[in-house]
Amino acid sequence: MKIIVLAGGLSTERDVSLTSSAGICRTLLENGHDVFLLDVFLGFPYAQDRLEEVFTLPGHGMEIAANISTTEPDIAAVKASRPDQSDCFLGPNVIELCRMADITFLGLHGGEGENGKLQATFDLLGIKYTGPNSLGCALAMDKGVTKQIFKQCGVETPGGTWLYRSEQNKTLEEMGLSLPVVIKPCSGGSSIGVYIAHTEKEYTDALENSFRYEDEVIIEPYIKGREFACGILGDQTLPPIEIIPKSGFFDYANKYQANATEEVCPADISEEISLRMQDITLRAFHALKLDVYSRADFILDEFGNLYCLEVNTLPGMTAASLLPKEAQAAGIAYSELCERIIQMSLEARYQ
Repeated sequence: MKIIVLAGGLSTERDVSLTSSAGICRTLLENGHDVFLLDVFLGFPYAQDRLEEVFTLPGHGMEIAANISTTEPDIAAVKASRPDQSDCFLGPNVIELCRMADITFLGLHGGEGENGKLQATFDLLGIKYTGPNSLGCALAMDKGVTKQIFKQCGVETPGGTWLYRSEQNKTLEEMGLSLPVVIKPCSGGSSIGVYIAHTEKEYTDALENSFRYEDEVIIEPYIKGREFACGILGDQTLPPIEIIPKSGFFDYANKYQANATEEVCPADISEEISLRMQDITLRAFHALKLDVYSRADFILDEFGNLYCLEVNTLPGMTAASLLPKEAQAAGIAYSELCERIIQMSLEARYQ
């Protein structure tokens, strides 16, 4: 197959996406496909009448992948580096190359790549892509909407509310909350802009910092407990994985820096809790109208209560990421996982 692996973009998870997508690209090449790694925003300036050559170019576009730093990328610098200085999200030849491909493997994370807009655009243009549909992505990306749907569908999730920048003078008491609380951007990912506040000063600072990323934030009661994730392929839930940061919580640095976090899969929990987590994952998947695959994140408190925090519709796909580790525990090798995602995406929408 001719495959474009689409990566990068303008979200705070840009670097994560590039690293994930390089691994996907490398694996699909080893599986015998003609593959090219393409930055959705920077595109690939190339002669229109020679675009077919792109699928067999040496290097396969992987020179754009970089290591993940401990801090989020400088998006202003990325925008400034585009030669045509266009503000269009889709860079030169992106649409043309995706239309030429048999399928576009979406290796994007966060922002326009994961909020359903790109998926809807591809639907209108007749471009085949991997991962969940546009509606499911839109619902899951907005943590406020997700929380409302979970409550209506009986999916266990923390309480809390959402707050707009214009309302930031509201007190916690007015919102029915008390310290400690968790503050996070409504549509962010990779724990960027997420803070745990134990004091009024920490809460005020957290709001200010979180509002740097978006005009709407989620505020939830802080639940102390163990952190888990549970992936799903179609209707097959994967073995839960426990995430144990060596310090703090599972923030951006702990997620992507070597040896910062211990991950145990299958998780060291009872069969009852494991089955309960898988059941909640499946119910959350259907409640958000998702298909193909995703990953749900959980907190297990000291009393055995499970809380589904959110669902990631395009989870990390490096060989060391959570979903591939869960798949490995279920006997699904990384190369097979990539192939399954392609096949399941084709079956979900294009047959």
